[in-house]
Amino acid sequence: MATVIETQVQYNNTYMMSTTESYMTQEDDWDRDLLLDPAWEKQQRKTFTAWCNSHLRKAGTQIENIEEDFRNGLKLMLLLEVISGERLPKPDKGKMRFHKIANVNKALDYISSKGVKLVSIGAEEIVDGNVKMTLGMIWTIILRFAIQDISVEETSAKEGLLLWCQRKTAPYRNVNVQNFHISWKDGLALCALIHRHRPDLIDYSKLRKDDPIGNLNTAFEVAEKYLDIPKMLDAEDIVNTPKPDEKAIMTYVSCFYHAFAGAEQAETAANRICKVLAVNQENERLMEEYEKLASELLEWIRRTIPWLENRVAEQTMRAMQQKLEDFRDYRRVHKPPRVQEKCQLEINFNTLQTKLRLSNRPAFMPSEGKMVSDIANAWKGLEQVEKGYEEWLLTEIRRLERLDHLAEKFKQKCSLHESWTTGKEHLLSQKDYETASLMEIRALMRKHEAFESDLAAHQDRVEQIAAIAQELNELDYHDAASVNTRCQGICDQWDNLGTLTQKRRDALERVEKLWETIDQLYLEFAKRAAPFNNWMDGAMEDLQDMFIVHSIEEIQSLITAHDQFKATLPEADKERIAVMGIQNEITKIAQTYGIKLVGVNPYTVLSPQDITNKWEAVKQLVPLRDQMLQEEVARQQANERLRRSFAAQANIIGPWIQNKMEEIGHVSVDIAGSLEEQMNNLKQYEQNIINYKSNIDKLEGDHQLIQEALVFDNKHTNYTMEHIRVGWEQLLTTIARTINEVENQILTRDAKGISQEQLNEFRASFNHFDRKRNGMMDPDDFRACLISMGYDLGEVEFARIMTLVDPNNTGVVTFQAFIDFMTRETAETDTAEQVMASFKILASDKPYITMEELRRELPPEQAEYCISRMTKYVGPEAAPGALDYISFSSALYGESDL
Repeated sequence: MATVIETQVQYNNTYMMSTTESYMTQEDDWDRDLLLDPAWEKQQRKTFTAWCNSHLRKAGTQIENIEEDFRNGLKLMLLLEVISGERLPKPDKGKMRFHKIANVNKALDYISSKGVKLVSIGAEEIVDGNVKMTLGMIWTIILRFAIQDISVEETSAKEGLLLWCQRKTAPYRNVNVQNFHISWKDGLALCALIHRHRPDLIDYSKLRKDDPIGNLNTAFEVAEKYLDIPKMLDAEDIVNTPKPDEKAIMTYVSCFYHAFAGAEQAETAANRICKVLAVNQENERLMEEYEKLASELLEWIRRTIPWLENRVAEQTMRAMQQKLEDFRDYRRVHKPPRVQEKCQLEINFNTLQTKLRLSNRPAFMPSEGKMVSDIANAWKGLEQVEKGYEEWLLTEIRRLERLDHLAEKFKQKCSLHESWTTGKEHLLSQKDYETASLMEIRALMRKHEAFESDLAAHQDRVEQIAAIAQELNELDYHDAASVNTRCQGICDQWDNLGTLTQKRRDALERVEKLWETIDQLYLEFAKRAAPFNNWMDGAMEDLQDMFIVHSIEEIQSLITAHDQFKATLPEADKERIAVMGIQNEITKIAQTYGIKLVGVNPYTVLSPQDITNKWEAVKQLVPLRDQMLQEEVARQQANERLRRSFAAQANIIGPWIQNKMEEIGHVSVDIAGSLEEQMNNLKQYEQNIINYKSNIDKLEGDHQLIQEALVFDNKHTNYTMEHIRVGWEQLLTTIARTINEVENQILTRDAKGISQEQLNEFRASFNHFDRKRNGMMDPDDFRACLISMGYDLGEVEFARIMTLVDPNNTGVVTFQAFIDFMTRETAETDTAEQVMASFKILASDKPYITMEELRRELPPEQAEYCISRMTKYVGPEAAPGALDYISFSSALYGESDL
């Protein structure tokens, strides 16, 4: 039998030729006569159908009729994708003939792209169901993807497969493999192949050469049950055919080669998987730790924000001051540990991402809502609510202070007014004028006029009471209902007094013509005594009035007003002497004309003694008011000292924090010295910052004294305690983040094998193009930096690089991302395809793997890890307990299923 370079396979006068190498050898004339033998066609149809289904079942489908099921091209394209592992062009979805031809052409184009030249085979023959052409096409696919790559001792394809079979069956009796047709008719060669690799499956000593059908069926059944090789031939067809179809036999035998040839790779594959799984387990531990810390911090923020958002005001000053004290405890005791947790969480996240990049793993994506940015946003929301809560507390305390003052003032004015109105309604309701004498009527008339004057004088007080009540309502006073009730009672009584007063005047005027002139001196006394008495009432009210001030200027304003009041006392004393002079004149007239004065002045209830007593009371209240004002001056001076003390410290601490922030920024971009020296410098900065904490604590103490003194402003400094706290927290976060960045640079340097000089060169290039000196480069600066380092960048290439260094599309490139890019190509890493191929070897080329196989090939810990995370395999012909290693391998690297 001669070997030739070119192989021809004839199907109804059409030919198919491979340009890469000869897969077959021409047989003698007797072989050619059998080329179109129906028995051969039957064997090819069954074998090729089973071979196609062994691959199509991996995609969850199969064929029944080989010339019919490939006519629309869809399953043909799917078959090529499964056996090649590559993606073909998207098939046409229509059912018209031209759609089918287009799909078949796509499959034929793909076959041609793999180095196979198709001669005289067109898509139309396949679409028309030409069985010869279809079988020829499938045989070409089998040659290319199942037989061509077989290589044994520098022989390949058919010769390589034949040599492999000869080597494996050489020790067995009654077996002499010389070809792929009659050498296999008795079934002993197939049984010898199985026994050579799996002696536990067949007892070769019991096989008989005179039982070919039994031998063949034994091989078919064992291969299908234990080796996952489907039954592709019928024993009767092989035995009853003078020369079995060579293509069918080669196709079936190639399955045994692929099932057994890779057994020695199992140990290497297991070691690779162990290494990958160990890295993955450590990364998962870090991810779980991050998730736990993030959940706890977010839960604390979630619980704290509603407490800070609670704006339900307390009704008393004591209760609101307790709220303020609780808030101070939160700022001093509860929040600082959470600040440290947030900083540590960011450090852990950056370290984990660096490890993932170094092991060629996808970046860690925390659970929804637990990204570093989510935690930062939640923290920002917490601080916003916190700031609003403190402002609300101080506002509420001022409001309650104002309310207490107004409520006390309201009660005082109401008491004075109610005291004045006591009995007035009864007095105005009397009808004493009906039985009075002429002099008594005149007295009643004058008395009523004095009352009206007094009533008008009290109008201002009633209006003040109403105004105070309205303000208490506007400020949401907790006891507004009783205030409104009391105010309404006073207003109703006032309206009634006005009505009664007018009625009594009308009655007196009706009888006034019956009376004569009344004593003018009594009337004059009553008229002058009443307003003077009202003035003294107002003066006593003002002298006893409560006041609230927040600065020395305000108390000085009150002192000035008090001094102005004292300046009016001499004039008031003259008025008192004049009023008392009227009474003296009455007494003198009575004595002169012998008038007997009986009872009191008929025109007023005020007596000279009342005027005298009130005047003495006013004079006693003046020095008391002086003392109260001077005490308030001393308190405001003490508050001013507190302001100045706080300002002196804040004006030192604030710039110190800013200077440290700038110094840390300079250290982070300084290329002098090694990374370890930079780390030592940063650690010293960190220790200095920690040692400075005592100054912050002292300032907190002064701030607490200021708040306890209810001092709300400070003109001596622009720094508030909130500014200092925020700056201090930012300083702690910045030094921790900078230390973490240097640690990551050290980790990258050690993992990538980068020298200190290379790192310095990278840092120098980065600093040169970091024009803003903020540790980040704009895309334009980054492009200029790459060009300066010898990169030839087009728009597409630069866009690809930007996706690597700025995956979140922030518009800037950090130094860590720059270092990762510059060292990305230097490390050898595993891929998902390599891990998948390793699992495929362990699974004996099956699309799934069993728990027994994992436990046999892998160490116990890694085996149980895989079993706990692999999903159940749901493809066709899946064995019990089958696991999907393809999805598991893709998930390790964050990829979708291949």
